[in-house]
Amino acid sequence: MTSPSDSVDSPAVTLYTTTWCPFCSSLVENLDRSGTAYARIDVEEDADAAAWVESVNNGNRVVPTVMYADGSYATNPPAGQVRRRVAELTGEAE
Repeated sequence: MTSPSDSVDSPAVTLYTTTWCPFCSSLVENLDRSGTAYARIDVEEDADAAAWVESVNNGNRVVPTVMYADGSYATNPPAGQVRRRVAELTGEAE
C-alpha cells in the first residue's frame, strides 16, 4: 500500500480514522488546535488503509491508528504523544 507518508511533501504523520469515532475526532481537534500538520485517511473509504490498520492491530480495525513518516505507528495515542513524535521527526520544537 502506498501511503501519504511516502510523498516528500507529506506531513510527518498520517491518521487512520473513521467519521464516527469520538477518539479520532478528539485527536483531530487537538492536532488542529496545536497547528500540527497531518494527513487523514478514512478506513471505511479505503480498503488498503483498513487492511494496513488491521495488520498492525492483530486483525482488529482499531482507530485512530497513526503512522509516522519513519514507518513507526501507534494505536489510539494521546495528542501530546503525536505532537512530540512529529516534532522529533521534523526537527521542530513542539
